[in-house]
Amino acid sequence: MTSRKIEVYDTTLRDGSQGEGISFSVQDKLLIAKRLDELGVHFIEGGWPGANPKDIAFFEEIKKAKLKHSTVVAFGSTRKAHVKASDDDNLRGLLAADTSAITIFGKSWDMHVREVFKIELEENLRMIEDSVSYLKSKGKKVIYDAEHFFDGYAANPEYALKSLVAAREAGASTLVLCDTNGGTMPSTVAKVVADVHAKMKHPLGIHTHNDCGMGVANAVAAVQAGALQVQGTINGIGERCGNCDLIPVVANLQLKLNFHCLGEDKLQELTNLSLFVNEVCNTVPAKGQPYVGQSAFAHKGGVHIDAVKKNPATYEHIDPTVVGNSRKHLVSEMGGRTNIILKAQEWGIDLKKDAPETKKILHHVQTLENEGYQFEGADASVELLMRKIIGKRKEFFKATAEIKNERIGDENPDTQAIVKLSVGGQKVKETKKTGDGPVDALGKALQAALAEDYPKVREVQLDDYKVRIVNSKAGTAAKVRVVIEFHDKDRVWSTVGVSTNIIEASWKALVDAYEYKLLRSSDAA
Repeated sequence: MTSRKIEVYDTTLRDGSQGEGISFSVQDKLLIAKRLDELGVHFIEGGWPGANPKDIAFFEEIKKAKLKHSTVVAFGSTRKAHVKASDDDNLRGLLAADTSAITIFGKSWDMHVREVFKIELEENLRMIEDSVSYLKSKGKKVIYDAEHFFDGYAANPEYALKSLVAAREAGASTLVLCDTNGGTMPSTVAKVVADVHAKMKHPLGIHTHNDCGMGVANAVAAVQAGALQVQGTINGIGERCGNCDLIPVVANLQLKLNFHCLGEDKLQELTNLSLFVNEVCNTVPAKGQPYVGQSAFAHKGGVHIDAVKKNPATYEHIDPTVVGNSRKHLVSEMGGRTNIILKAQEWGIDLKKDAPETKKILHHVQTLENEGYQFEGADASVELLMRKIIGKRKEFFKATAEIKNERIGDENPDTQAIVKLSVGGQKVKETKKTGDGPVDALGKALQAALAEDYPKVREVQLDDYKVRIVNSKAGTAAKVRVVIEFHDKDRVWSTVGVSTNIIEASWKALVDAYEYKLLRSSDAA
C-alpha cells in the first residue's frame, strides 16, 4: 500500500514563542529555521510581520538563508471589520514580508464573532472571503486557519462550515481546523474531520493544542480521518499547555501508520533537533518525552534489562536509533550484574558477569544507594565510579574548595568560593570567584581554575540542580542528595553527590561533572 503524503507545518517560531518563558531573538529564529529546513519540514511559520519589529527583521533575514526544502510562511489575521482588504494594515504587512505563502486565521465560532468582534455573522464571512481573495490576487498561496473550529462546529455547525466555504471559494489552498482551546477529545476530532472532509472535498489541515493532554492524539486522529497537513511545534512549546509536539506526531504517523512525512533518514535527526530547540529556548529537555527523551528507552529493572538484552522488542516499541536516540540501562540496586555489564559495554569497558570487578562494582553501587545515592539518573557518576574500581579512571586534577564571605539577608547576597587546584602533580593554584550562592560560586571557581589547562571546560553549562533529603527523620543532620545536570554542545549528563552537608554534596557532583567532561573531551587525550 502506498503511504499518503502529509505536509508538516511547523509553527515553533510563531505559536511556540507564545509559551511562557520562551523568547526568540532574530538569530534564534534563523538558527531554528535552518535546522527545520535541513529536516525537510514543508512549511515554517516565521511569525506575524505586522505584530512586532523582530518578526519583520526575521522575514528580511530569512530571504538570505536560501532554504532548500521549506517554504517560509507569514502569519496574520483576516482584514478588520468594515475595512477594504486593500486598505488593511495587517494584510499589507503580510504582503510586505514577501513570502510565497501566507497563513491567515479567521473566526469559525459564532460566539466569538458576536461577543469578541461584536459584528454581524455575515460580515465575518466577508472578512474571510475578502482577505483570502485579496492575497490570492497578489500571487500568494493562502492557507486558512479556522480558529476555534471544533468549538464552533459543536455550537453551530452550519455557520462553522460557512466560514470554511468562504475561504475555499476565495482560493485557500488548505483549510486548517483548529482546536484552539485544546479541549476536544480524539473521537470527536476524528468524527468532525471525517464529516468536514466529506462535505468540503478540499485539502484539510489540523492544528491542535495540548490543554487536555490530547494534542498529539488529536493531530494523529485528524490525519487518519483525512487531514493532509499537520501543524505543531518542536517539543510542544506554546501558549498555556503548549501546542501538539510535532516530534511524536511525525514519528507516529510515519513509523506506526504508514504515512509519509519526512525522508526515512531524516527521522534520525529528531532527537538532536529536540535537544537543539531546547538549547535555543534555554529550556530543560523533558526526559520522558516520547521517542527522543533521555528516558524514552531507559531500563532499570533486572528482568527488563535481561529481556531487552535477549530481544529489544520485549520492552521497546521501536529501535531507538531510528529516531536518533539510544538505549539506556540504568544502574541501580535493582539492576543486578547484567545491568553493570551492559553499561560497561556502552562505555567501551570490558567486564564479565562473574568477574570479581563486576561483583565489586555492584557491591559499591548497592552500598552507596543504601547510603542515599541514586545512580539511575546520574550515568556520569556511575561511569567514573566504575572506572575507578577497575583502575581505569584517569586523574585529571585534584581540587579542594572553601566558601568565604557569604552574605545573605540583604538585597544583593553573594558568596565567594576559593578552589585550590593541582593538575598533573604541578603546584597548587588558587582561584577565587563570586556567585549568587555557594554552588554557583563553586562552579564558577572550578571552571575558571580548570580552563587554563583544559580550555573545553568553558563549554560546560549547568542546566538543573535538584536537592532531596534522604533521611528526613534525622532532622538537621539528615543526608541530602544533590543531582546536577549539565550540557555542552554535544551531550547532556548528570552527576550525583551525597553528604550531611549540602555544599559538600554539591561539590562532589560538580567535581564528577568536570571529570566526566574531561573524560569525554579531546582535551583528555
